Amino acid sequence: MTSPTGTTEIIGILGGMGPAATADFYAKLVSMTPGRSDQDHLRTVIWSDPTVPDRTEALLGDGPDPTPWLLNGSRVLREAGATVIAIPCNTAHAFVPRIAGHVGLPIVHMIGEVARHLATLRPPVRTAGLLATTGTIRAGLYQERLDRYGIHLTLPDFGQQDQVMTAIRAVKAGHRDAAAAALADAARDLTGQGAQAIIAGCTEIPLGLPADAVDVPLVDPAVVLARALVRRARAA
Repeated sequence: MTSPTGTTEIIGILGGMGPAATADFYAKLVSMTPGRSDQDHLRTVIWSDPTVPDRTEALLGDGPDPTPWLLNGSRVLREAGATVIAIPCNTAHAFVPRIAGHVGLPIVHMIGEVARHLATLRPPVRTAGLLATTGTIRAGLYQERLDRYGIHLTLPDFGQQDQVMTAIRAVKAGHRDAAAAALADAARDLTGQGAQAIIAGCTEIPLGLPADAVDVPLVDPAVVLARALVRRARAA
């Protein structure tokens, strides 16, 4: 069935990691969709499962593997009619290779889309700073993708990374204001190391770090993913 917008695409959002980030991503998807009426927007199915085990703990060997939860959620989305899956959680992308061949639907890779976006910025970005979970950093998710475009990645030092994780947990707990100073401080450290753009590489970070707190472009992967989905749907 084709929607009034002319696209057969139905976006499946595999969310709950965390719930606030999922709600924020859907709001961004709506805001990125050009339209003058309800009927101009994309059909969307959201599976928000906050019981998915912590992705960073799993990657560090301190918690259960979230793969079964991600597989289950993907199947729920497929059975609900989704034709493509978006995962608005950076760290969860470490598990995409484990589920991609079993889902039966394409997964739009958020981190890959961010790498492509950075490669289009002018003036060219040669060094990007990453604020992300320790799991995302340890898994090398951004390092691998940015290497393909010749973009160097700079990271917080050990102590600063602990502060970033504390800030992420504060946002998840609903204390966004408490996270802002630590995230802004970490971003300034990265620009001091030569970062020409900062990647808000955890979907909670844009909720706690205003773009105007950073003096270089702040790249929000949720926005980049939303734009990619809109382009895909319109092309379909």
